[in-house]
Amino acid sequence: MPPVDTAPSVTTWRLIRSGPADAARNMAVDEAIMTAHGHGLVPPTLRFYTWQPAAVSVGYFQSLEREIDVEACRRAGIGIVRRPTGGRAVLHDDELTYSITIAESILPGSVLETYRYLSGGLLAGFEIIGLRADLTNPPSRGGEPAADVAAAAPHASSAACFDAPSWYELTSAGKKIVGSAQTRKNGVILQHGAIILHLDLDKLIGTFRFPSDRVRDRVRETLVAKAGGVDEAAGRRIAPDELAEAMASGFTKELGLVLVPGDLTPEERRLADELERTKYSQTSWNWRK
Repeated sequence: MPPVDTAPSVTTWRLIRSGPADAARNMAVDEAIMTAHGHGLVPPTLRFYTWQPAAVSVGYFQSLEREIDVEACRRAGIGIVRRPTGGRAVLHDDELTYSITIAESILPGSVLETYRYLSGGLLAGFEIIGLRADLTNPPSRGGEPAADVAAAAPHASSAACFDAPSWYELTSAGKKIVGSAQTRKNGVILQHGAIILHLDLDKLIGTFRFPSDRVRDRVRETLVAKAGGVDEAAGRRIAPDELAEAMASGFTKELGLVLVPGDLTPEERRLADELERTKYSQTSWNWRK
């Protein structure tokens, strides 16, 4: 299998800037693009979007009722959705979210290898806005990442994604500023991630269930030390549009891509409408664990 630190064979990708949408719509669009790309109907796609209203997305394998304070979210007007990807829960509030859809035949390699490759575009984007970010590297064997290291590697101290960086995720000054997750289906990779602009710690803590106040306080201390936002790291306010522009330029520069601005096709819109209505807005999907 060829290494993924070389350019993929298809370097022309579609660039979509979707703007704000609610939780069900955002996840439905990601899956619709994944399906369309799997059928050969659309090219690899890099998409940027935001969340309105704020929402918690729980990982595919998480227990929503055990780990999320549903009533607190409802009182605060925070939506809830289950992602098609794994990992831990994320509060999507003041952030820019990216998603990448690409066939495994174009970008071969393990989850860790493709995380590392795609993170290069994110790192280059941060450089453009003047922010120094670093990649969290796993233990190595002979200078190469260990193949059996799980993508979610560091032990989770809570259900929250941002209390510890996973391998090949991005930190700045030791604080995690990007949380990513990946899934693969029918030969297609979907990777999406939250790029936190400003971290509202009280709002984040308020969305989770804790077995005791002591555990809540410990998680808060961990988040203060290990999680942050782009604004804090850059020392200035970064608007979502500015960051999306920088990230698109970073992917172009670092990965040698040609990004062609576009939009969803009529078929993708139809499928997204269906998935939003029948899956991501339904209790049967969101509360199924």
